[in-house]
Parts: sequence; C-alpha cells; structure tokens
Amino acid sequence: MSFEALPDGWTVWHAEAGGRTILAYRPDVFDTEAFPAPCLPTIYLSPGSPRRRPGARTDDGWTVTLYLEPEVDARVEAVDTREAGVDAARALARAFAAGEIDYRGAYQVPREDYFDRLDELVGREA
Repeated sequence: MSFEALPDGWTVWHAEAGGRTILAYRPDVFDTEAFPAPCLPTIYLSPGSPRRRPGARTDDGWTVTLYLEPEVDARVEAVDTREAGVDAARALARAFAAGEIDYRGAYQVPREDYFDRLDELVGREA
C-alpha cells in the first residue's frame, strides 16, 4: 500500500519504510504569510492504538490522526493493519480536501477569521 493518488493539496511530508507516515495539506500556503505555519493540517499514520499507554507494546494496530495544529486533533481512528491505516488516511485526506471535515468543532476557542480563510482554501461553504 502506498500514498500514491493523494487528493489535491496533500503530500507525503515524512515516511518511514513500513512505519509511521505524515501527510501535510498545502505546505505551500501554510508558510506564516498566507496561513500560520503551526496550523498546517497533517495526518499521522502511527503504529499502536490511541488507547495505548506510553511504553506499551506497539503491535496493537495503527492509529490515523488528523491534526489541525500540534495539540488540536480533529479525528482519530484506530485500525488493525497498516494497509487499513493507509486507506483510512487517504479517505481522511479526501474528506478534508472536499471540505467535509468539521474543523471548527475541534477548537475550544473559535478562530473565525482563520476558519473563514480555511473554508475558502478547501472550497467549503461556511
């Protein structure tokens, strides 16, 4: 399984052979001028369960997480295999690029100006 045929705007930012992979959305515009660099949407495919304790075994599945900022996640999915994780990450990337992800709901403190600009970037109706 690979990350070929990602939706427009998504790119492989980091990949470990058979391991963790990070996808980034539009790094060309999250450059501190057009959009804040810390707000770069990323999707992490990581070994292990999201319920795993630190230091626990990592052979208990894979986790797919959409981060809107380093401490703000919009969606977390657990899957059994890396292949299922690749599929889930691609589906999540497609949903985000199509404006189907509710990123406003992931924030405790609204950032309306930023959300309006992000809506325009992904072609989402406010």
